[in-house]
Amino acid sequence: MARLGLEQAVVDKDTYERTVKRFREAGVVLPTLGQLKDPGTIPAAIRSRLPSVDPDTAHPLNLFRVHWFNDASRRAVADVPGFLELPTALTGVKARVVLALGDRFPMINAHKVLAAYGCLVPRVVTGQFDPTRHRAVWPSTGNYCRGGVAISRILGCRGVAVLPENMSQERFDWLDRWVGDPSDIVRTPGSESNVKEIYDTCAAMDRDPANIIFNQFCEFGNYVVHRTVTGAALERIYRKLAEGRPGSRLAAYVSASGSGGTLAAGDHLKKALGAKIVAVEAAECPTLLYNGFGEHNIQGIGDKHVPYIHNVMNTDVVTAVSDRATDTLFVLFNTEVGRRYLVERHGLDPALVANLSHLGLSGICNMLAAIKTAKYLELGPDDVILTVATDGAALYGSEAEKALRHHFQGRFDTVSAGETFGQSLAAATTDDLLELTHVDRKRIFNLGYFTWVEQQGVSVEEFNARLSQSFWDGLLDLVPAWDRMIADFNAKSGAGAA
Repeated sequence: MARLGLEQAVVDKDTYERTVKRFREAGVVLPTLGQLKDPGTIPAAIRSRLPSVDPDTAHPLNLFRVHWFNDASRRAVADVPGFLELPTALTGVKARVVLALGDRFPMINAHKVLAAYGCLVPRVVTGQFDPTRHRAVWPSTGNYCRGGVAISRILGCRGVAVLPENMSQERFDWLDRWVGDPSDIVRTPGSESNVKEIYDTCAAMDRDPANIIFNQFCEFGNYVVHRTVTGAALERIYRKLAEGRPGSRLAAYVSASGSGGTLAAGDHLKKALGAKIVAVEAAECPTLLYNGFGEHNIQGIGDKHVPYIHNVMNTDVVTAVSDRATDTLFVLFNTEVGRRYLVERHGLDPALVANLSHLGLSGICNMLAAIKTAKYLELGPDDVILTVATDGAALYGSEAEKALRHHFQGRFDTVSAGETFGQSLAAATTDDLLELTHVDRKRIFNLGYFTWVEQQGVSVEEFNARLSQSFWDGLLDLVPAWDRMIADFNAKSGAGAA
């Protein structure tokens, strides 16, 4: 069970004691999940120091910014997490489409640093990871491995990024600045769709006992931290949106499949507010929809497998979005011509248009999926659809250049802007969308067998246990247990007192 992150006791006392000593020397204090869920509970002594800490450095206190409540400056805490509500003039639907902003997270400007922390903490406080001896290996399609490398720098250990060679150049530029050794960037064949190649590389690396694989696709720390922290943050956004509107309803929560972690917030929102859960994938690789396969460029959403921590039996809708739409809309949202077109032709507020830079490729994908969902469910102005913008446009400048060449022959003008708006946004339909029956859910669940039982060595009993909602709800018992262990660890290291 060690590989799944379910322990609630110290596994290796010697490793634990060495790690305590390292944290004491490095001045590292671990935030509890409760503190990340509600930053107001962070100790006052830490909160008073945070404004002077650069959010883009490997400073230990930046661990206390690994939450959704950072303000626009990323130095202070906001009462409500940052979000962007899109107007009907852009979405074409009456429902309120709202995206939580992931680019306010520290160090990597993406919320995947939260997933990395969620996978790391159980290993640290149970004595399974020794930063004085181990290399932390972070398999990813781009942002999770950056989050892991950032945290590894804070801990003073080697962090290894494993990611496909064809991801955006900006990801690799960031990694070049943050890794301790160029060999700690491991490029696997292919692009976003090639998760199996990442697994194969990690399996080979796992044979070296010095390597600890933090596999976000199967470690339940990823699920637990998102259900607890992201779920509560999104609920806070919804309650803000509903103020003064008694007829409001959270109709749906939309999230690309990815590792399955961010989808876990939907389990919280369904239980708390009755929201439907919508899983999204690329139309070019419709694994959940059709058991399909293929290649695509919606970086950050993964595919060709069902993540182990995806609570499939609680998912209500699956839909797919084309990477042609996300590529072309990225150009529309991030060029002077495109922004001028949105303002002058569609009457959008220039400030709103400027804020579209908070949407990276997967954020645009989630936006389109929310629009498709609103059309399918025939939602009205009192209905809210929440989703996330994992990262912002800053990570995709090189991809915009590729899209210009590939889709627009290197020239994007007003006519191109109009065509893009019409074809990729206004024409969004309910095709490639399936409201799941019990049989549909079982079909998707069973598809995971081939990855996790046959390839990754999970037992059939462990695999099938996830059919029951009581299994997933029971994972919440880990939160108070881990938080007590984090508090004990911090007390032993003494770093908090210092």
